[in-house]
Amino acid sequence: MPFLPYQTGWIEVIAGPMFSGKSEELIRRVKRVMIAGQRVRVFKPRLDDRYHKTDVVSHDGQRVEAESVADSAELLELAQANGPLQIVAVDEAQFFDGGLPDVLESLADSGIRVIVAGLDLDFRGEPFGPMPELLARAEFVEKLSAVCVRCGHSATRTQRLINGEPARRNDPVILVGAKDAYEPRCRGCHVLRD
Repeated sequence: MPFLPYQTGWIEVIAGPMFSGKSEELIRRVKRVMIAGQRVRVFKPRLDDRYHKTDVVSHDGQRVEAESVADSAELLELAQANGPLQIVAVDEAQFFDGGLPDVLESLADSGIRVIVAGLDLDFRGEPFGPMPELLARAEFVEKLSAVCVRCGHSATRTQRLINGEPARRNDPVILVGAKDAYEPRCRGCHVLRD
């Protein structure tokens, strides 16, 4: 994270496919600012309860205390309650509504460092939820990759599997899951059924 030589807020986005370490990186950044004694609140969408109802938990079991919220309006309300913050962190941003970019922009404009993690592409390889706009508005972007489970190359896609078979192109976009339903794949090994 580069140092900005003036007092201002900003948005930093951590993006990539599943199993690339996005939540792990968000947790690492949050723990560093907590050690420094900075005031931070962490949020995640209520929809994501795979590993814990409220905490942000990485696939390898790292965790940080968080608050689950229904939407971006609730996130803003809670972020503005209980005194000023220095950092707001948001995990699984792709599951939020379209109001998230404006909410996070307003927090950054008020001097808060905003750390966001999420899938940039859905299982079809298409831009996911509010992530494209967040990527465009962010001062800093880190795009992570995983390792393709088929060929070992750099995985930038998330392969959805239904009963061990690639998902169909017209399947619902949102299906919360982990290794039971998804695996990282490269562009060449990513498959969709029609």
